[in-house]
Amino acid sequence: MKEQGLVSSYTVSQFKPQKAPCNESAQANELKREFQQTEAKKVVVSDLTYVRVKNKWHYVCIFVDLFNREIIGFSTGPNKDANLVARAFSSIQGDLRDIRLFHTDRGSEFKNQLIDETLAAFQIGRSLSMKGCPYDNAVAEATFKIIKTEFVQQMNFDSLEHLTLEFSDYVNWFNKLRIHGTLGYLSPIEYKRASLKKVV
Repeated sequence: MKEQGLVSSYTVSQFKPQKAPCNESAQANELKREFQQTEAKKVVVSDLTYVRVKNKWHYVCIFVDLFNREIIGFSTGPNKDANLVARAFSSIQGDLRDIRLFHTDRGSEFKNQLIDETLAAFQIGRSLSMKGCPYDNAVAEATFKIIKTEFVQQMNFDSLEHLTLEFSDYVNWFNKLRIHGTLGYLSPIEYKRASLKKVV
């Protein structure tokens, strides 16, 4: 193939992760894989992933409510840093003090002064996955697998603005229309409404 100048159509750009020191915080895993929650916004998990925009890597950060798997906040940006996470925090509607526990992996973008101050201001508890254990944040990981398959791999993004607009539309569809097996084949919003009716 090289002699003939041929390139496989399956060849795609490979993401090379940035080398960053692991967060060595003594903070324990308070969530302990208790992914089934009975109260909305009680426990929120977060993660981020990379998305190709033209010829550069950009990043998406999401906040997922374990109660109904709803994406309650997100942000996009060119850098994998605390500001990306802080913008996702600021996109959450409602009182952030309703959140009792915030769980993530040990990425440095999740454990720094900016995020620590945000959590302290709203009295939100902290939980970190065990080092090198993605299963401790399985819901966020699984959500991004869905996003990669249904959204990222189906689109070409011309700019950060394009990515943000399209992802906003996707999140709206994900929350209101996409059914989830773990929710009895309801969408996150339908599941929340059904739960509220039971309470009433």
